[in-house]
Amino acid sequence: MAENKTEMPRRPTLRTVMAATAGLLAAAPARAAWELNMPQGVTAISREVYDLHMLIFWICVVIGVGVFGVMIYSIYAHRKSRGAKAAQFHESTTVEIVWTVLPFLVLIGMAIPAAGTLIRMEDTRNSDLTIKVTGYQWLWQYEYLDHDVSFFSRLDNLSNQVRQLDSGMQPSSVENYLLDVDNRVVVPVDKKVRILLTSNDVIHAWWVPELGGKKDAIPGYINEMWFRAEETGVYRGQCAELCGRGHGFMPIVVEVVSQEEFQAWVAEQGGALPADARQVADASGAADAGTATDAGTAETEAPAGEPADAKAEAESAAAPAELSKDELMSQGEQVYKAQCAACHQADGSGMAAAGFPAMKGSAVATGDVAVHIDQVLNGKNAMPPYRNTLSDTEIAAVVTYERNAFGNDTGDVIQPADIAAKR
Repeated sequence: MAENKTEMPRRPTLRTVMAATAGLLAAAPARAAWELNMPQGVTAISREVYDLHMLIFWICVVIGVGVFGVMIYSIYAHRKSRGAKAAQFHESTTVEIVWTVLPFLVLIGMAIPAAGTLIRMEDTRNSDLTIKVTGYQWLWQYEYLDHDVSFFSRLDNLSNQVRQLDSGMQPSSVENYLLDVDNRVVVPVDKKVRILLTSNDVIHAWWVPELGGKKDAIPGYINEMWFRAEETGVYRGQCAELCGRGHGFMPIVVEVVSQEEFQAWVAEQGGALPADARQVADASGAADAGTATDAGTAETEAPAGEPADAKAEAESAAAPAELSKDELMSQGEQVYKAQCAACHQADGSGMAAAGFPAMKGSAVATGDVAVHIDQVLNGKNAMPPYRNTLSDTEIAAVVTYERNAFGNDTGDVIQPADIAAKR
């Protein structure tokens, strides 16, 4: 009877392993450089922080090499096989003094430069620009207190679509995935920008590594920080406080531009220049260089084309208007995907295990429309209020969409005026 023999698998040779590794490396997509150290940044404070970091790092290296060097030498030179015997002593005044004084001197050497940097980090005086930043779950509101500009900044639509369950898209295909926004913070170069931080719900943290510093945004409290960017460019950060299940989708993008570009951006936003900046602009553009401009008149009687008029036109254009059901459904779908799909799912099926009910056939989406509007405006349980983050048109659109999508064929059409009446 023939004997069955099982051939043992052969071990791969070194040449085979090397060839396979080379093939994988060649096929791997190009990736960004793997940074192991903190960035030096584009502000004086961020560079000071980097220098402190490196100073303390090298102090730790020297201490580590010294301590472990003595330990390794002692283990090697005084091993039992060489006949070494343990010393029999208990106290040494000299050793006690040395290991008390040396760490004290090291700490003093680190504390002196660190204290100076901390003092400068907290000095928000003489700022050129003040921005109030309010954290929400999960977006930021920016109010330029000197320029009458205000807007919300949230995760960009493409990243938001890709992050959805079963989106069918790869995060690697999106540039700056989860680090891009729909509205950037725009500031002028070489100007001291003061940030006032607070929160509307839970604790958030505003952090842009290349600008230096990180501060918590705490409900009912205002924190301060500042930066002065010395180079134009786009700098990215994110919320650095665990603020809820959407914490990873709360990026920050700061664009630093020239003073002229900043003034043009303020005008596009319908804002206004401070009185002193407006006087300079008027004086430079006047035919008669000797004509003085009264600051109070410039504030109240700006000529046509000034930012004040632009803002008035924008406010007039933003007045609630009657929209067709198709228009509301189209815009509502966009708002739903951007704001609601993460919890209630793109198909309206919800996530019951996480406490997020389905929109499909729900009592809210098919019941009393007034209750539905009230819940979107004021929130409920884990759902945040949207009265301060969405416009009347956006809320009207998303409520209309939710009441007529996922099989919720109520036929209800909600107009912006209906939302305005409920505020």
